[in-house]
Amino acid sequence: MTTSPPDPVDFPFPPLRGPGVEKEYGELRRACPVSRVRLPYGGDAWLVTGHEQTKKVLADARFSRAAVVGEDVPRIQPNNLAEEGGILDTDPPAHTRLRRIVARIFTQRHAERLRPGIRTITDRLLDEMEQRGGPLDLVQEFALPIPISTVVSELLGVPAEARPKFREWADATLSTTKRSAEEITQARQELRAYFSELIEKRRREPADDLISMMVRAKDEEERLSESELIRMAEDIMIGGHETTANRIATFTYVLLTHPEQMARLKADPSLITTAVEELVRYVPLDSASFARIATEDVELGEVTVRAGEAVLPALLAANRDESVFTDPDRLDLGRLRNQHIGFGHGVHHCLGAQLGRVELQEALGSLIARFPDLHLAADPDDIPWKTGGLLRGPEQLMVGW
Repeated sequence: MTTSPPDPVDFPFPPLRGPGVEKEYGELRRACPVSRVRLPYGGDAWLVTGHEQTKKVLADARFSRAAVVGEDVPRIQPNNLAEEGGILDTDPPAHTRLRRIVARIFTQRHAERLRPGIRTITDRLLDEMEQRGGPLDLVQEFALPIPISTVVSELLGVPAEARPKFREWADATLSTTKRSAEEITQARQELRAYFSELIEKRRREPADDLISMMVRAKDEEERLSESELIRMAEDIMIGGHETTANRIATFTYVLLTHPEQMARLKADPSLITTAVEELVRYVPLDSASFARIATEDVELGEVTVRAGEAVLPALLAANRDESVFTDPDRLDLGRLRNQHIGFGHGVHHCLGAQLGRVELQEALGSLIARFPDLHLAADPDDIPWKTGGLLRGPEQLMVGW
């Protein structure tokens, strides 16, 4: 068992323009799926790029998220945004307690109950697009409004007039180099203040929404603290809003730049379920950004991770592992036995995965059915992509039909 780390390489790797996976991930995975990297803040960490090893990190309780709270851990953001009480920053049993409070809202059964409403939102947006005529920006006119309406407004109960501000707060919170540390902190404070006020309003005027349900869990059942309540609302808003919007826009771009796969989906719309799973596997959402700290020595692949060392599971690299996926760099909308971990794995498996699947299926399926001649209205090389943040996706995606 190798215990002395190889020389670390700089991370994150120079980003590509577009939704590809940087070649360095594959090179490291084939050479050493658990490798040392040097991050801009907090020092060195282990970057995990193999599928088997990544799943172990995500599922093994000896790799702790709670241990990053308040520490100068290796990271790609200037601020360590991990805080005590956040559902993303806790370990069991605290994580289990928090997750159970909202778990029934995010089950597959409940997601299916929401499908007709999501379809109504999608159809309304497509009607507006058709009336306005192209070319237009799919990000602003379609990709963003769907999760804003579904997660931010319908589930959390945020009034429509507050929606534009949420985009600004989320953009700053997810920044790596785009915003300064002070701007990130200010955005986080403003977001927290907004939810604090909304929570107080729901105490006075309960509604049929997730915020009201969490307020009852706090005030009547004492199942979470006030700070945990606020953090839960923040995490659900950012996780359910920005991630889905980026995926809708990026998946559309990928389909439009893979015409043979687009033609396959048009010819057989029933492929939409496997198509979404393949797109989640194939298209990277972010780089390895959520560190975990080993609480004891752990053998991982061919190395020993020492207690106190940080590991970064790279889901985008694990989803291209040749030992798991046949021809992993090829998009195959009919791929079977798709063991991707694009929604995570273990106790931190994405809480909103089932809702995200329904949103993506309805958005892409309805978009393609309504506009079978959908096409990019700009050269693919001219499309502006997000830079300086945790999430990947087009800033703007001009399309016509």
